[in-house]
Amino acid sequence: MRVGNKELVLVNDRVLIRLEKADERTQAGLYLPQTAVSKASVQTGRVVEVGPGIPLPVDPNPEEEPWREHTKAGHYIPLQAEMGDQAMFLRDQAVDVKVDGDDYVVVPHSAMLVLLRDDVFPITDDD
Repeated sequence: MRVGNKELVLVNDRVLIRLEKADERTQAGLYLPQTAVSKASVQTGRVVEVGPGIPLPVDPNPEEEPWREHTKAGHYIPLQAEMGDQAMFLRDQAVDVKVDGDDYVVVPHSAMLVLLRDDVFPITDDD
């Protein structure tokens, strides 16, 4: 991800997420203080960038395992998260970062609970 004249590179199984605005009210209509909203155990956000995956040792015969992603930097098991996904994740495993004035969180892939993708399978009239 380009940020000004620099490039933001995530390592291993890390995912960069832009937090979505949390509900400031309960279902009954009570307003929650900002500390309660920001300290929720599960939060949601939009995936902005994804690391290369879970690193694996170098394989002398890459044709035997075609599911591995082979790059010049090494071998990785690709992550399920993709850019643009909406993700629910465990807040206690997230690390807050600020990049050019924007707030993000970096989350390990294992801390993500649910991914929601838009229009993976478009609905057609044939169904």
